[in-house]
Amino acid sequence: MSSLLTFLSQLCCTVGLMATKRIAVGVGILVAMGLTGAAAVASGAPAPVSGKASAAVPGKKAKNYLYASIGDFDTNVMPLIDRRDVAGVQLVVPWKALERKKNQYDFSEIDRALNVLQSRHKKLFIQVQDRFFALPARLPDYLLKDPEYKGGAAPTTNENGLGPGEPGAVAAQWNPQVRGRFQQLLKAMSQRFDGRLAGVNLPETATGVDTKKDHTGYSDDVYFKAELDNMAYGKKVFTKTPFIQYVNFWPGEWNNSRKYMSRTFEFAKAHGIGLGGPDILPDRPAQMENSYPFFKKYRGQLPMVAMAVQEPDFQYENPKTKKPYTRQEFTDFGTNTLGADVIFWATSAPWLHQPTAR
Repeated sequence: MSSLLTFLSQLCCTVGLMATKRIAVGVGILVAMGLTGAAAVASGAPAPVSGKASAAVPGKKAKNYLYASIGDFDTNVMPLIDRRDVAGVQLVVPWKALERKKNQYDFSEIDRALNVLQSRHKKLFIQVQDRFFALPARLPDYLLKDPEYKGGAAPTTNENGLGPGEPGAVAAQWNPQVRGRFQQLLKAMSQRFDGRLAGVNLPETATGVDTKKDHTGYSDDVYFKAELDNMAYGKKVFTKTPFIQYVNFWPGEWNNSRKYMSRTFEFAKAHGIGLGGPDILPDRPAQMENSYPFFKKYRGQLPMVAMAVQEPDFQYENPKTKKPYTRQEFTDFGTNTLGADVIFWATSAPWLHQPTAR
């Protein structure tokens, strides 16, 4: 019981602020995933490696990308995109924007952003959003209303150190029917964009399902297995574009207590899947007890590591200096400790609003 209480208090204080302040996902774009790999996930059977690991190069520099909601592309991205020190953009797109009706996919916003960026010799990453830290849940209406999907989503709580945050929701990926629809979306997107995008990623693994209100059959184990199944399917259909899973915390686990974290990294290595995370927070205790040690251990063994510096990260202080993290501290830790190949910067990052160094 004491270890559980420690887990809850640490996770609430550390993840809560991030969860309640992630950018609001606007109108937009992206991905689709499928049903292969479930047996391998459940059994832990090895899979053929289909992606080359990135070499750990001392002193390497991560490429800088902007990070924004698809709805903020014109207002927040376009004024910054021509900077010489920016390689491209990561856009976050909700599932509903990509599938407005069942089997009716709309990738027009991705097309538009991709055309704009390619004309400037910039690249595009897409994050497919199936979880929302504030309501309404931007999931397809049929998923939420059709009895076949048994509600389609689970309610989430977003606690933080200051008290309860807004309620949110996460797609019930542990329901095979829901997961099948998400994977069909990934498949449709891969047929259009595989090889044209710089990368596709799924959002962070941290979530907090309100089990008192949930009617979808959620458990930590079924959630974990569903996430790995989606990882495997995404890699299967995206054969040219890197496929990446954000991993930071797993529900019900702290310090790899249930081996979720170690199994995630081994699974990603075996399947040639990239990993990353929504926050670079150097030496923060909670991260150092969960995903960060594994990024360090597997450095150079994954095809890509993509890390973000999102809005909440600028509010944290370095535990060593007692001051807000600097750009150099984010970059050094992200590259040298976590092995980041790319860093996605919130458009509010102070350095983005200063002249480009010559």
